Amino acid sequence: MEELIECICDYVRKPYIDYAIMLNGEWGSGKTYFWNNKLRSRLESITVNGKNYKTIYMSLYGINSLEEISKKIFIETNPMISKTLKKFVDTREGNLIPEYVKTGLDMANMFGTMSFNSEKVDFSKLFAIDNKILCFDDLERANVDVIDILGYINNFVEHDGIKTIVICNEKELATKFKNTNVEFKTLIAAYILDKENKLKVTVKSKFKIGDKEESPVPIGNLIEEKIAEIFDKANAYERIKEKLIGETFEYIPEYSYILSGMIMKYSYNEKLSDFFKRNTSLIIAAFNKSETRNLRILKHSLTDFEKIFDNIIRDFPDTPINVLRNLITFTIAVSFEIKAGNISKEKLKEIDNNSEYNSVVFTSKILNDKSQFYLREFDNKYFLNNTSNFKFFKFVEVYIRTRFFDEKLYKDNMKEATDFIDTAKIHNNKKYYTILNGEYLKISDYEFNMLVRQVLDEIKLGQVEFKEHMQLFSIYKYFVTSGLLDMSITDLKQSFILGMQVSASKFTDINENDSENLHIEIEDKDLAEIKNQYMKIKGQVIEDMSLKKALELFKNLPSNIQQFYKDIIGDYQNLPVFSKYDMEDLYTKLEVTSNYDLYNLVNMFSVRYKDKAELFRQDSKNLKKLCEIIRKNKHVKEKTIKVVLLDNIADVIEKLDENVNYI
Repeated sequence: MEELIECICDYVRKPYIDYAIMLNGEWGSGKTYFWNNKLRSRLESITVNGKNYKTIYMSLYGINSLEEISKKIFIETNPMISKTLKKFVDTREGNLIPEYVKTGLDMANMFGTMSFNSEKVDFSKLFAIDNKILCFDDLERANVDVIDILGYINNFVEHDGIKTIVICNEKELATKFKNTNVEFKTLIAAYILDKENKLKVTVKSKFKIGDKEESPVPIGNLIEEKIAEIFDKANAYERIKEKLIGETFEYIPEYSYILSGMIMKYSYNEKLSDFFKRNTSLIIAAFNKSETRNLRILKHSLTDFEKIFDNIIRDFPDTPINVLRNLITFTIAVSFEIKAGNISKEKLKEIDNNSEYNSVVFTSKILNDKSQFYLREFDNKYFLNNTSNFKFFKFVEVYIRTRFFDEKLYKDNMKEATDFIDTAKIHNNKKYYTILNGEYLKISDYEFNMLVRQVLDEIKLGQVEFKEHMQLFSIYKYFVTSGLLDMSITDLKQSFILGMQVSASKFTDINENDSENLHIEIEDKDLAEIKNQYMKIKGQVIEDMSLKKALELFKNLPSNIQQFYKDIIGDYQNLPVFSKYDMEDLYTKLEVTSNYDLYNLVNMFSVRYKDKAELFRQDSKNLKKLCEIIRKNKHVKEKTIKVVLLDNIADVIEKLDENVNYI
């Protein structure tokens, strides 16, 4: 970086020059930061012929005319113009309001330093820029033709010998030339080609050249070539650049220096600033792994992390440092992957929690599942050699993607993360977790062989949580097929089916929304068979559980309605309890329920089945019976508020039924 500064200083020290220099770098790489914090002060310290240079910086972002550039230079170079006016004119709004500028000019007129009698002021004739260095930033973001801007700048350089620096992103300039007015360019090119009779050749026709037959150039290529011929702005740019720009310097930032500057801005937040300083290398590592040079995204991710960090320090002050370190890495990683356009937002959106993330990553690795290639690469990219098993924070992903900080999700995630160490200690007593989390890769061959047999015994005895069987089977099949376990696939399947049956009778935490823990999309008959058995056993358990829960739930109607609400939106929210209960009995209970509570029940049905089509399908047969009972009794009873409310319940059920696809 010092070498770059010295090269630019050498350019300024030359007594006379007839060219400008260019500083080229990607968007967000810190070019403007470099100018403001390193280069500007060095240039203004240079003395030539006993005088120091003054720098004049102008962002061309949003500039709509060359007059606006002249106006900005005039304001910067005239000592009679106040700082307030200068600051105002430096905004886009100021650029568009010449009347306010004229106020400053009138003030100058009062002091007798200049006089303006015409309505139209040519600002380009009003400033003297001796001993000035002009810096034009954001060339590619101007709304004026770049060729015109460079021609304008050339007047200063060629005629007046003014030292001039142009800061831009040449890669974006090329894209801008190519993509400007595409429809118009295509229309003109097609019109000219048609006039030249070059669009009448059919696709199948051929031209004969000598003894060879050649197919014609595709129409799309013809139009593209004609556009380049007619509207060759890129070549025009290269010609004027060759005339104007004597040297082009590539800006490659010193990330550690810039990051230090970013961290200094958080000095008001002592704890956060200290955390950033202690983990600077971690932040730079995550930034480098993003494979971009966009410091703007890094800056935004640190700002996002400030909100996350402050909440955690307040609500979870005992959070282990490793959790915080994984949090900053994950925040930076998600920011770059989404904002730099490396992925579709849906990729991480599909993952609900850390357990599912680990499951997908690990299973896809051992089965080489191409459908989850991105997540595997994401983990390798940002968490390679990270031995922690808690790396995915759903609340952070949601916050970065939607800008909504979900308080409940945040607290659930952090409680899960802070409890993870204690949970890991419990898991140490369950050997199958060593298989699930990949820790078996770190043990000796002897220990591995013993572990595999011990875990297989845990499976047969039903000591494995029911929801873990799918992932375990995929791993054990891998052991068998790769020769790490001497066992037939048939015997392996029998062991797992038996284990699932025993486990289902022991564990009571099975529910409809449990992840299947298998996100692979490959054709494998053994996996399909185990999954079918898994779903069959799970379905039977849920059916039995639903019957028991339904009896417990509806006994609270109408006497303990608050408990009913608590259960149906809490522990029973994913259980098809309506499918297991007698609707005649339910109608009898509803008849003696207060109107106020019936009104709330109408809303309860809408909330219960929102985004849960499968749950409604399971309950729908019985709910339709309830509708029939309500409609039948409606006609034989006197019209009352209660009858109307019961009718509203039937309306809601029928509307839900209309919106569900049963195919």
